[in-house]
Amino acid sequence: MLHASFSKQLEKFKLTTNLELGQEILALIGPSGSGKTTLLNCIAGIVQPDEGKILLNSRPFFQEGAKPLKIQNRKVGYLFQDYALFPHLTAEKNILYSLPKKSELPHIDELTGLLGIRGILPKYPHQISGGEKQRVALARALAAKPDILLLDEPFSALDDETRSRCHDELLRIHELWKIPIIFVTHRKADAEKLASRVIRIDRGRMTEQEKT
Repeated sequence: MLHASFSKQLEKFKLTTNLELGQEILALIGPSGSGKTTLLNCIAGIVQPDEGKILLNSRPFFQEGAKPLKIQNRKVGYLFQDYALFPHLTAEKNILYSLPKKSELPHIDELTGLLGIRGILPKYPHQISGGEKQRVALARALAAKPDILLLDEPFSALDDETRSRCHDELLRIHELWKIPIIFVTHRKADAEKLASRVIRIDRGRMTEQEKT
């Protein structure tokens, strides 16, 4: 269970979050610059709130007046909007980058099979398609067996066929891993297909939307 109740002053407005999330898929929608990515960054530990608290499975990530939990100790999987793959590393080395040496890796074989990327593991990012980059980045985000998965515009650069396939892969991963997933999107169709809940953020204010 994620509990995030905090505020963060941005340049033109204050982001105010009051969110509880179980083993669900949550879509964050809203205009650019409304605070969606900042919310993800606060959960991940890239940005610290000004006040409030963030807890995941009762573990405090951030509590006002206390030292925040380090990023590497949060067990958060994060897929960035531009995928942020290292260009000098193969797909396989990108996936394994954040794992300690001598880690047990049977789940990596499962992940690469589920995502259909075993055949591209020796290739470098410039040698693979946008959809393949997205799946490599997703495998990297899941490699450390996170307790929550954050996705920032994960489907924005994909064509319709690849986007649909990645939707199905994400739903399968959620069914298998049973962890909370939060994803940012500008596409209502993505939210309708994938999310059990949809929250709109506009100038830092959150409103839960009814699914049609």
